[in-house]
Amino acid sequence: MIALADGNNFYASCERVFQPWLQNTPIVVLSNNDGCVVARSEEAKALGIGMGVPAFQVRGVIEKNGVQVFSSNYTLYGDMSRRMHGILAQEASAAEVYSIDEAFLDFCGMADPVGHARKIREKVRRWTGLPVSIGIGETKVLAKAANRLAKRHRREEGVLQITRENGEEWLAQLPVGDVWGIGRAHAERLTAQGIRTALDMARWEPRKARQGMGVTGERLILELQGTSCLGIEEMAPKKKQIICAKGFGRPLSSLEEIGEVLAVYVNTVAEKLRRQKSVCGTLQVFLLTNRHRPDQPQHAPSITESLPEATNYSPELIAHARRLLQRIWRPRHDYHKVGIVLLDLGDNVQQELFAPKRNHDARMRLQATVDALDGAVRWGSMGLRNTMSLRAARRSRRWTTEVTELPVAKAR
Repeated sequence: MIALADGNNFYASCERVFQPWLQNTPIVVLSNNDGCVVARSEEAKALGIGMGVPAFQVRGVIEKNGVQVFSSNYTLYGDMSRRMHGILAQEASAAEVYSIDEAFLDFCGMADPVGHARKIREKVRRWTGLPVSIGIGETKVLAKAANRLAKRHRREEGVLQITRENGEEWLAQLPVGDVWGIGRAHAERLTAQGIRTALDMARWEPRKARQGMGVTGERLILELQGTSCLGIEEMAPKKKQIICAKGFGRPLSSLEEIGEVLAVYVNTVAEKLRRQKSVCGTLQVFLLTNRHRPDQPQHAPSITESLPEATNYSPELIAHARRLLQRIWRPRHDYHKVGIVLLDLGDNVQQELFAPKRNHDARMRLQATVDALDGAVRWGSMGLRNTMSLRAARRSRRWTTEVTELPVAKAR
């Protein structure tokens, strides 16, 4: 038996914990640089505000309906996520953090899974103020389905278990496009074949599904039928690629300024690479102008190149990335975003036979020292200017992590 605990409208709920007057008020949270909508409360969804829509396109709806708009406060959201996942991990024999607001929990052998889920939900609400919904099933896919249905049909109670006895009744209420792992393209093809609900899909022959959707489709059908193919992973698998791409605080056309921002992003992904004890063999760099400004010259190039030697050493990766940037940058273009992708990740450093010899141990000691200083020093290629400062005009306080922004309680 597996449960999926999911924070309801997580970013909006984090804002409400410390600003209770926001209850029942429509809320949207914007992406970096206050660009697009990345999170919505139920009230905002009811107003027709879509996910990913540029904020300026729904300004009229926001102003007319008193929608509260917030800049992304990832410091707050990350800390609240840590607190929530800490509670969830205490309440199951095993837990897998699936995302910032979701975790799979091992309920195997539990006599009253629904009762235990209710206790977990109440504990999370009491200790953090966050509302969660919990779906329970014999497999991960069924737990995901139960969670979606709990939010839709049992919002107040927030808990639903799909069993062999009630499975057909509940799966018939879940559109095929809402099944975990079914994207829009697959949903359209399945609907065209008469498979409109999760129940229709569960009745499909697994081998037939494999012909159209591969082994992943076959496993999905088996999971809907109650055969577990995906276990709880307490240790997160290593990432196969690592990406960092954020918009600038203002348009940039200078190669030097963009190069400094790129160096910061490369250092960020290199830190993640070292944390999972991997090295990178291939880099991809891309640039974007603002597609919402058709009056300006548009340019969206990318370039990918293998490294002569796989590495996780920040200066080496930065140097390669900046050389790639020089090859795709064009003068007289206002760029909106630069991105770096680390590909071909592995565990071992394969030395290049004809590469110049370097003092590998000394470089790793230097890198470890810089990492230990935790931002107190930076590589020279990252520059000293705050070129990458993001617009966050509507960011709320970092209530739980910044001493100067802690909430104040006044006694009467």
